[in-house]
Amino acid sequence: MGRLHWIIFFTFTAVSALVPALHASAGDADPIYKSCVEDCEKSGCVKDKCFQHCKFTSDGKPIDGPWYLQEPLYLRWKQWDCRSDCRYQCMLAREEERQKLGDKPVKYHGKWPFQRVYGIQEPVAVALSALNLAIQFHGWISFYILLHYKLPLRPNKRTHYEYTGLWHIYALFSMNSWFWSAVYHSRDVELTEKLDYSSAVALLGFTLILAILRAFNVRDEAARVMVAAPLIAFVTTHILYLNFYKLDYGLNFKVCSAMRVTQLLIWAVWAGVTRHPSRWKLWVVVAGGGVAMLLEIYDFPPYHGFVDAHALWHATTVPLTYLWWSFVRDDAEFRTLALHKKVK
Repeated sequence: MGRLHWIIFFTFTAVSALVPALHASAGDADPIYKSCVEDCEKSGCVKDKCFQHCKFTSDGKPIDGPWYLQEPLYLRWKQWDCRSDCRYQCMLAREEERQKLGDKPVKYHGKWPFQRVYGIQEPVAVALSALNLAIQFHGWISFYILLHYKLPLRPNKRTHYEYTGLWHIYALFSMNSWFWSAVYHSRDVELTEKLDYSSAVALLGFTLILAILRAFNVRDEAARVMVAAPLIAFVTTHILYLNFYKLDYGLNFKVCSAMRVTQLLIWAVWAGVTRHPSRWKLWVVVAGGGVAMLLEIYDFPPYHGFVDAHALWHATTVPLTYLWWSFVRDDAEFRTLALHKKVK
């Protein structure tokens, strides 16, 4: 029980730090930065660097010149326009000045000053999101192969494991979430932001349902519906609120953190009372998940413009996801062999 108390203390300490961690950006309020952006939008240049985009309207039509001088299609698709390029170059110029003065980096429009690579806003976060997606896909395929080709099946060719369908749904939600995470970190616009936030909320909501059903060994379909229905309603309402009423970052952060902490506690309690042979993997994932939450709370600027706390959070989820799917496979094997013996 001592370990359980430590987990509870750790996770509630993390939640208590959520509100102070949310703060407004300082960089976009800097008068020098604002003046730079205004001048750039008029002249199309920051120092000796000029942008073709500033000769076009937001829909890609030229302000002056013949009709065939259109904004390149790939640039319009990524929505790099005059304002976004002006903001980016002014941010870099201002941060260079601040660094010479010995000042620390600040956020601009809610984001740290990242270095673009081939037009990608946060290349490290994109790469790690893609890696997480690959790990999820590998875990899902290995889970499927184990159930259908290595473990005994029922006479009707269905699996003995009662949570097979739930883990398949979990895999789809996870891969969808990491896909939109990669897209969002590649280019932060309103659409990609909402898709990233919505998919993350949906994933957290489903993993909370899954934690309750597995930890409490809920196998009856009617009971599963009774557990899932109110949580699905809550998550759906929250997603609709974010997309069609107000994208409230503070509220969303609290809701997502509450769902994370709740399922960590459920898994921690279950690991403490169960006789499951792979419960040590649960302890590692729970402890690792708690540490990873700190990276979301105690933010810091990107190292050399590439690796910030959020990117490190993506990095920590890679080994945790691999271990998590290892536990899922162990659980499937453990339950299948136990049920197969009963059938015999």
